[in-house]
Amino acid sequence: MKTDVEELSPTRVRLNVEVPFDELKPSLDKAYREVSRQVRVKGFRPGRVPPPVIDRQVGRDVVLNQAVNDAMPDLYAKAVAEGDVYAMGQPEVEITKLDDGKELTFTVEVDIRPKFDLPDLSTLAVTVDDTLVTPDEVAERLALLQDRFASLKSVQRPVQEDDHVSIDLSASVDGEPVEDAQASGLSYPVGSESLLDGLDQALIGMSAGESATFRSELAGGEFAGREADVTVTVHSVKAKEVPGLDDEFAQMASEFDTLGELRADTRTQLERDKAMRQVVQARDLALNAVLDQVDIPLPESVVQEEVKHNRESIVDQLSRAGATLDGYLEMTNQTEEQFEADLEQRARRAVKVSLVLDQVARDEELGVDQAELSAYVTRQAEQMGVAPDRLAQQLVDSGQLNVAAAEVLRGKAMNVIAERVKVTDKSGHEVDIAAALNAPLLSGEVPADAEADADASETADAETDADAETDADASEAGGTTKA
Repeated sequence: MKTDVEELSPTRVRLNVEVPFDELKPSLDKAYREVSRQVRVKGFRPGRVPPPVIDRQVGRDVVLNQAVNDAMPDLYAKAVAEGDVYAMGQPEVEITKLDDGKELTFTVEVDIRPKFDLPDLSTLAVTVDDTLVTPDEVAERLALLQDRFASLKSVQRPVQEDDHVSIDLSASVDGEPVEDAQASGLSYPVGSESLLDGLDQALIGMSAGESATFRSELAGGEFAGREADVTVTVHSVKAKEVPGLDDEFAQMASEFDTLGELRADTRTQLERDKAMRQVVQARDLALNAVLDQVDIPLPESVVQEEVKHNRESIVDQLSRAGATLDGYLEMTNQTEEQFEADLEQRARRAVKVSLVLDQVARDEELGVDQAELSAYVTRQAEQMGVAPDRLAQQLVDSGQLNVAAAEVLRGKAMNVIAERVKVTDKSGHEVDIAAALNAPLLSGEVPADAEADADASETADAETDADAETDADASEAGGTTKA
């Protein structure tokens, strides 16, 4: 087989391929066997019809076309290997000549991985947040712990902020009760603003046994978007009692005997959390610094496939939430043109990121071993709430195990970038990212690359998911009520 490569653009080539006819013989024999099993010819059993008879009864051209179609995937793979190109996206194949008994020629137009040079990573610098923990941050973390151990106690006084109340709610529009906007015995934390607009303001100052009416817009149901008269009745008022911050609390809320020990451990945990966030931040900023230095022509078909994939992903999320794309656009104050432009921008960045990370992986000769792949699958399974063995089998069955390996490889490439780029904190201290990435983990900690798995997936795979915004907005766009 002979392959000539014709460059159409920095991201697209045409392969002109000549195939000697004898290379088609295995596929031609297979085609004759399959046709022989399908045709019914008097005097011959199915599967025993000789090729000359098939040529007369069915036609040689039918067999040739079937043989070429069968052989084409392997011929295309050989042509790509011979041409030393890295194909991306779907190829466009055209048979230019099929000379029976002599040769087959065809052309393939396909997008390819563009050639580009990475900058010297050691010349790049990024600044990350400090890991210094302030006394106020320690106090805030301890206050959260106190709140977890708080209890509720009934009080005989008007409602105040942060109280918990038991209430009934009923709404009416134009004097007619709204059936799906009635609720009894709701437990509600005042100040949370998690139900109807105006409810918190109405509750403050009320006492048990009292009722009040206020105006609010209904968030869902038949009267979604309509102003309604909402009546709230308070049945009971409970105040939150927070335990004192002392040694007794330390013994109750932790394994420590004294408040001083608890406070010191809290500081250590905060420092550890900040150090892990610092590593993730360094990875993101270092990657952005590389992207700013690299101008890459992007394979257009790959970008458009990415746009299509991400649009379908968003529409699927909305559909599962009972919402529509039109409702989502209205909720997010976007026009369809703005939505499409955002998809395009995100897709272009995602493709560029994947190209950069793959180049780093090749330059550094990075690989993925079984332990790394298993750890990745385990982390993904935990996030999805499924058994690791089940997810692993699903990846194998769907042929996606190589995709998972690529994500691990890209995560390792991100680590390399973060290790090579100069990283300093806002106080001017140099941060040793390599040491942080390789530091032994304490029980219960999450490795930095695990937190960044999402980054690698997002950048290399989609990064167009509209993230959590889509899910949240989808719920509202779908007409979910707040009351």
